[in-house]
Amino acid sequence: MGMIELTSADGHIFDAYEAVGENAHAGIVVVQEIFGVNPHIRSVVDAYASEGYHVVAPAMFDRVERNVELDYTAEGVEAGKRFRGGLENSDSLSDIAAAVEHVASSGPVGVVGYCFGGSMAWLAAGLPSVDAAVGYYGGQIREFMNQAPTAPIMLHFGELDHSIPLEDVDAIRAGYPAIDAFVYEGAGHGFSCDARGSFDSDAADLARTRTLEFFKSELSG
Repeated sequence: MGMIELTSADGHIFDAYEAVGENAHAGIVVVQEIFGVNPHIRSVVDAYASEGYHVVAPAMFDRVERNVELDYTAEGVEAGKRFRGGLENSDSLSDIAAAVEHVASSGPVGVVGYCFGGSMAWLAAGLPSVDAAVGYYGGQIREFMNQAPTAPIMLHFGELDHSIPLEDVDAIRAGYPAIDAFVYEGAGHGFSCDARGSFDSDAADLARTRTLEFFKSELSG
């Protein structure tokens, strides 16, 4: 495990954190929150690798500033929003596609994203090289609803997430009734992140179990 360099189709070179599980049978691309590829995201990569996957987390903010690792503070949120605002979705998808290509040597590829990454996972589910996707509390998914996923996708939301109204979840469910869009009672934004005050261990464990079962089914080859 460690940092590697990847290259997007437009020649952009960016960092990524990689971990390869024993006898990896498929790949997973982890798309970061607005806090960069920080210690938490690296721990997420390691956890998926321990399940037998070849996993990589691209440093999405390298197009704006390199080596971004932010804390879960008000200052970190504001900085992360600025970095996010400097990205074009097309460029972010290009970086995800390069990460997908990298892990595809191990087999079928899934994408899982959190927060900002949750919205990007929805868009990544439209890439031809992605076999499955999971989005955690992606606030822009309703905005992206007209860009239909072509790969199977699962979504996770917190009931008390003030940044994503339940009306948005209802709209997604109505537009795509075949998609599993789970809402976790009593959970807020970032409920899966054990470095945040909003961490909800019960919701996080259930969402992780569902995600692993989904990837096991969809990435079996």
